[in-house]
Amino acid sequence: MRDLVSGFGYLMKGQRWVARHGRWWGFGMIPALITLVGYAAALVALFFWTDDVIAWATPFADDWSSPWLGIFRGALSILFAAICLFLAIITFTAVTLLVGQPFYESLSEEVDRSEGGAVPESGMSTWAEVWIGLREAIVLLIRVTLWSVLFFALGFIPGVGQTVIPALAFCVTAFFLTEELTSIALLRRGILLKERRRMLRSRRLLSLGFGIPLSVLFLLPLIAVFLMPGAVAGATLLVRDLTGEDEPAPQGETAAGALNGANGGS
Repeated sequence: MRDLVSGFGYLMKGQRWVARHGRWWGFGMIPALITLVGYAAALVALFFWTDDVIAWATPFADDWSSPWLGIFRGALSILFAAICLFLAIITFTAVTLLVGQPFYESLSEEVDRSEGGAVPESGMSTWAEVWIGLREAIVLLIRVTLWSVLFFALGFIPGVGQTVIPALAFCVTAFFLTEELTSIALLRRGILLKERRRMLRSRRLLSLGFGIPLSVLFLLPLIAVFLMPGAVAGATLLVRDLTGEDEPAPQGETAAGALNGANGGS
């Protein structure tokens, strides 16, 4: 439980950090705002088609009598909306981080600098980091899609599908959010996706303590835009705890090593 509270604490510390550094907070909202406009338009259009999608997916229920047809499809509509939000929250973070990658990396470096000590650097060019970020975002999208299909299928289970499954999907969303937001600071430390997952899974409560309240807040309109800079700052502080101030970097494949290996094999 201590890690759960600590995770929430890092989220609050990150917001306080950007509040004290208004210039970083202001610029950090620009890529998030651009992404939000695109996602809002897509979600509005998708939600208008929810009834048609559910009716198409459940033709076997066309002949059901009232009120069972309405209850069944209404519950599935709620689940479908939850899954759409699940996808939007996860991919919103990934897309925003890609759009604002150079800035958010500088913000993360500034947070490390303000905490004292050396500022870790991956030794790669900006374009190399953008390419790795894009590649890992695609992997994340595939994972999220698979989880979404699973949750949608489980949503057909009476009772559990409309209660337990949405709650489980929310926890998965929170973990993915933490994974995405910590990727900037961890990639600067030369730690790739596979090792990042291992590190975060070893401190699941810390990851959920950071990601769950952020997932809740991201459900509110425009909140993600205002919170994104502070979320990146808080994730950097969380990474400093995760890796240890004076401890050697975790063992595993490094980004620079992977890039050199790829170049050597080409």
